[in-house]
Parts: sequence; structure tokens; C-alpha cells
Amino acid sequence: MNTTTIASTYSLQGFEFKNRIIKGAMSEGLANKAGEVNDKHLKLYETWAQGGLGCSITGNVMVDINAKNEPGVVAIEDEHDLAGLTQWANIGKQYNMIQLVQLSHPGRQCPKGLNKETVAPSAIPFSPALSTFFGTPRALTEAEILDIIKRFGNAARICKKAGFEGVQLHGAHGYLISQFLSPLTNQRTDQWGGSIENRMRFLLEVYKEVRQQTGDNFIVSVKLNSADFQRGGFTEEDAMAVFRAIDAEGIDFIEISGGTYEAPAMAGAKRKKQGEQVKQSTLEREAYFLEFAEKIRQEVKTALMVTGGFRTRQGMDSALQSGACDFIGMARPLAVETDAPDHLLSGNPSVRYAVKPIKTGLPMLDKMAVMEVIWYAAQFKAIGQGKKPKPNLSPLLVLANYARGNIKAVLQRRTRLRA
Repeated sequence: MNTTTIASTYSLQGFEFKNRIIKGAMSEGLANKAGEVNDKHLKLYETWAQGGLGCSITGNVMVDINAKNEPGVVAIEDEHDLAGLTQWANIGKQYNMIQLVQLSHPGRQCPKGLNKETVAPSAIPFSPALSTFFGTPRALTEAEILDIIKRFGNAARICKKAGFEGVQLHGAHGYLISQFLSPLTNQRTDQWGGSIENRMRFLLEVYKEVRQQTGDNFIVSVKLNSADFQRGGFTEEDAMAVFRAIDAEGIDFIEISGGTYEAPAMAGAKRKKQGEQVKQSTLEREAYFLEFAEKIRQEVKTALMVTGGFRTRQGMDSALQSGACDFIGMARPLAVETDAPDHLLSGNPSVRYAVKPIKTGLPMLDKMAVMEVIWYAAQFKAIGQGKKPKPNLSPLLVLANYARGNIKAVLQRRTRLRA
């Protein structure tokens, strides 16, 4: 009988996770325009560490300062901010919390005007609903693809030097690795496009480069979609092939997620194939992607992490004891209940706060996952300033502040270009 619970330990690459609860990546939006770590990051992650997490995965960290997905993201291109990164890594060590840096490139998923240009596997525009916010990208050249692969490896090397226990490659939610995987956004005819074997080449080469630059005694994880929930896109069958391939390469663990900005399943939106209904049994089991985890568990040997939907101790323990996953990912609850792990580990049956969809009343925005990013980032800013989170924070107020910040970032970039 499997007696694993969220209190059980787990060992990877010589590091021991003190429990099975991992904070999933959520964008903090706290860095300056140079993409540097500051005291707000340190306070935020110290608060989470004090709350009992076994492991924390940072928000999106860019491997190219000129390719940001939003203002305020950390970027790692060289060692100029090594001291700040080292302080960040040391927080986890003080509280026996493993810390992984989520490395990412946004590809086409950048707001208009934020960067000089946007690039992607192919020059495919967003859907009409999102084209107002995101421009049509330029297709990457072969030389640029190889440069980005090197950037992932270099950023991982710096993370190891700073003292982080590992990195996570962001291959989900419509960012660049995910764009290469999907036939909707990757319509290349060279070795990087076409068959699923070619479309996964970018991910596999990124992994190999990261491992080559970091070696052993360093955790390398990847976050992958079970599907992107778009007709003609990255399918569950594609996902199975990618999971098997990255497992064969030696990945340490895979986090299972799903969706994109255009079909935001990761935020708890509709998670079903065309014409199907979400089963009541699935809803009762809490986790959004647990059924896929059960399927993939039969295909791969690596550890699996499922994030999204977990709210009760029973649901978490049941998922672990079923063997479908090895880690429980929590994200949004931690934005308003920073000590949720300790609360659950102490025997309480569920998290205290009910996480609700973030609605502005503006239909076009409410269909997307954008507010699910920026509302929580506003909570992180408050925590980083030593304040308490506000579960009733107005989404419209957050949207207005975010818009002002975006406009300011665009104007600053234009001023620098004219100088």
C-alpha cells in the first residue's frame, strides 16, 4: 500500500525535498528595467519559505533582456547580478526549501511595444481577440534559434553558480518552447518544424545545452502542456511523444500543465476537448491534469508534478498515493495564503481561501489568462513590501495600474532608442 503523503520527503540529484508541496511558477513583476533581483523578491520568497514549502519555483526568468514577456521580469544574460541571485538562492537554504529558477523565452507572447521586436518559430499572428495586445512576430533564423539555446544553458550555469538547486524550462502556456511544439505556431519547413520529432527538437536541444553547462548535482525540470486545448494545435498524442523523449534524455522531473493565453486551461478555464464535458469525478479529484498524469505515468520513469486545482489535504494525498504524481504543485492559493503548506501539514483539511476567477467585467479580457497573471502579481508586490495580501483587491484597479506601468515601460524604451 502506498502511504506517501504531502509530508513525505523526496530525493533528486543529491537534494532532499522536505515535503511534496512545490510552489508553481507565478510571475512576480518586481524587477527593475535591467531585470535585476531586489529586496521585494527576497522578502516575498522568504515569506513563502517561512510558510513551509518543500520547494519553490520562481516566476518567469528571461534568458534575453530584449525579449521580455512583461515589465518587471528578472533576466539572466550574464553574471552582473550574481550577488543578488546568490541572496535569492540563500533564502531557500536558510529554510531548507529547494529553489528552482524557471527559465523562459516568451517568443511571440509579448505585449506590443514592450520590446524592439518579437520573434517566434513562425510569423503567426494571435487570434483577433488578442491581436490588439500582441503583434505578429518575425520568424526566427537558424542562427537565432541556436543563440537562444545557448542562452538557456548560460542562464542555467549562472543559476547554479548563484547556489540555486536547479532550473525549470518553461515549455508550456504558449511561450517559445511551447510555440515550437505546436503546429499552430510552428509552421517551419526546416529541421525545427513539421513532424512532432522536429517540433520537439528545440526543447531537446535546450535541455542538452542546460545539462552540458550545469552537469550533475543540479536539478533540471521542464513544464509541459498536456495539450494546448486549441483545434489543430498541440495534442495529447503529441504531448505523450514529447514526454517520452524528454524522459529518455534524463530530465529530473516534469510538471504537467496545459493551455495558452488563447485557451487558458492553466487558470482553471474550460479543460476539455471539443464537444466533451468535464467529468464530475474529475472535478471532485480537484487537480486539473491528474487524468493525463495517470496516462503518462505508464509511459515515463521520471518524477511528475501536477499543478492546478488542489485545495484539500485529502485530494493531495490521494493523488500521491495513486502514483499518478510525485509532487503537488500549488500556485494561486499561495498569493493570498502564504503559509498554506504549514496549514495543511499541520492536519487542517483545506486551504483557507477559495480561489475565484479574476473578472474585470470586460468580456474580451475575462476570456484570457492575462488578469490571472497581473492580479496575483499585485499581491506579490504587497507581500514583497512586507504587507498582507488582499483577497478582495479590485481587478479593475489592478488593470489600471498595470496599464500605466506598461505605458511607462514603452515610453522609457522609446526614449532610450531616441537617445
